[in-house]
Amino acid sequence: MAAQLQNVWHLRRVAEASAKPCDICFKPATSVLITPDQKDHFYICPGHLKDKGFCTPMVDEAEVAAKKKKAELDREIEVIKKEYEEKVKKRKKSKDSKQKDKDKDKDKPKDEKAESSKKSDEAEDEKAEKEKNDKVRLADLDLIESSF
Repeated sequence: MAAQLQNVWHLRRVAEASAKPCDICFKPATSVLITPDQKDHFYICPGHLKDKGFCTPMVDEAEVAAKKKKAELDREIEVIKKEYEEKVKKRKKSKDSKQKDKDKDKDKPKDEKAESSKKSDEAEDEKAEKEKNDKVRLADLDLIESSF
């Protein structure tokens, strides 16, 4: 007795030069529906692929949800990076304005001004870097948890 053919097909594309007529309407077709074991195939045009009465794609809901979650987390990471870059630019502007103020005000001893500004700048840099790393780490943890 012959083995039964499953009604599961995979869509493959072929080159324009290899196009053959659609098995239903005889229009040139570059899409091929093929069985997983590659024992049977037929050429099909895009119009018939869109026909809901002809064939429907199998959708893995878990995979779609995982892709959506990953895209969401990627967008969140981009937002965090942009915020960090804006903070860095803002800090540079404030440093430049502080430098101008320092040039104008030379009543204080130089060592005292330089030391206090360096400490505050380093503290701000460390704080901003830590915030960025914490946000990215949380986003990565969410991504890992969603994959389980």
